[in-house]
Amino acid sequence: MSTIGSQVLKMVIVEDDKFMQSILSKYFSNLFQLQIFSDGLEAFAYLQNGNIPDLIITDLKTPKLGGFEFIKQIKASNFFSSIPVMVLSGEEGSEMIVKCLEAGADDFIVKPFNPKELEARIKVILRRTGNLI
Repeated sequence: MSTIGSQVLKMVIVEDDKFMQSILSKYFSNLFQLQIFSDGLEAFAYLQNGNIPDLIITDLKTPKLGGFEFIKQIKASNFFSSIPVMVLSGEEGSEMIVKCLEAGADDFIVKPFNPKELEARIKVILRRTGNLI
C-alpha cells in the first residue's frame, strides 16, 4: 500500500456494479486502503462520520444519490471540497463530461477503461494535491 510518510493512502469508490467493484478492488487494493460503496448516500454518510479519503472514484449512475449530485454535494462542502474526485462512467457524451468537470470533478474516464491509464491519472491528481504515490 502507498503511504504519505507513515500514513496509508485512502480511496473511496462509489460503484454499484459488483463486477466493476471487483476489478477496482483487485487493481487498487495494493495501492490504497479501499472503502467501496454501492451508492452515493452511503459514501456521503461515511465522509460525514469523519472519514476523509485521499481520492474518490465515483460512477454517475448509482442508486439513492447519483454521482453527479454526489460530486456537487462534496464540492459544496467546505469540509470535503478539497478531496479529489474522479468520475468513472459509461456516459461518454462530452456534455456530461464537461458538466461533471465544471461541477468540480478532477477527471473523467469512460468505461470500459484501461486500469493502467486510470492509475496514471490518479497519480497525476495525487501529485497535484501533494499526495504522491
